[in-house]
Amino acid sequence: MDARPLKLKVLSVAAETPLIRSLVFGVNGSVPAWQAGAHVRVSLPNGQDRPYSLMALPDLPPGSLALGVLREQESAGGSRFMHALEVGDVVTATPPVNSFRLHDAETPALLFAGGIGVTPILSMAVELKTRRIPYRLHYAGRTRGLLAFLPQLRAICADGLSIHYDSDESRLNIAAALDPVPDEAHIYVCGPSGMIEAVRAAALARGIPGDRIHYELFKAQQPASPDKPFEVELKSTGQVVTVAADKTIIQALEASGIDVLYDCRRGDCGICQCGVIAGVPDHRDVILSDDEKASNKVMQICVSRARSDRLVLDL
Repeated sequence: MDARPLKLKVLSVAAETPLIRSLVFGVNGSVPAWQAGAHVRVSLPNGQDRPYSLMALPDLPPGSLALGVLREQESAGGSRFMHALEVGDVVTATPPVNSFRLHDAETPALLFAGGIGVTPILSMAVELKTRRIPYRLHYAGRTRGLLAFLPQLRAICADGLSIHYDSDESRLNIAAALDPVPDEAHIYVCGPSGMIEAVRAAALARGIPGDRIHYELFKAQQPASPDKPFEVELKSTGQVVTVAADKTIIQALEASGIDVLYDCRRGDCGICQCGVIAGVPDHRDVILSDDEKASNKVMQICVSRARSDRLVLDL
């Protein structure tokens, strides 16, 4: 796969809701192949980057990519930057990466989207429709007027779309949504962590195996306690690295010249998981089970921190 960064030029911007914009970008060169669930990471002026899911919007111009971006109240810079983009602006992004792809088997699917989590789910609906695989999409939000891409979804899904608002009688009933699902179906959910956990718990309670429940968190877990510095000791070498209050474990390790395997940096893909030999982690991921978190034997070092002064990691 070509790993060279993409140069993306803004072709159009549209306000989908008061807080959500869609942006269509032209690609300098050929458009890389991607499948539903893929995202790119857009570089920010401060040297950081942010992930945004690619959307298979109808009537996209040839050679273009589309993103949907929520303007967050407590933005760390990403959504402010993206919402300030205008036609003609150029940004740099990674090639598409996919840790939330559709299952290869030709089995039915049940899709759940919450808020801006609809962006990868919309692309999944398009791909499922193209492959003629039965599916249903449940799209939930707080109140009317806050759900983006409804015209596009209605055109794509027709009768396969159910809209839910927390503010009225249409509120999402997860158990009822799961009730008619075939036993072989796969579940896909993207949205706030509370919604992901609720869908996951209800699906497991219904007897759906965990390997058929797939999810992606569109926003990292919020800290349960104020961040403070701590130390990480590497079991293999005994090297001790200090993790500053405003840095992640991965950032501190890389700054010390230590290579670490990771992808999402949001605590939802599991690639950076490592063993904990000593110390108590402050778990902030959405991928570990309650039992795994309680054991304090493994952690996701992209987002989780430490409750103890030092962690000894199996690295």
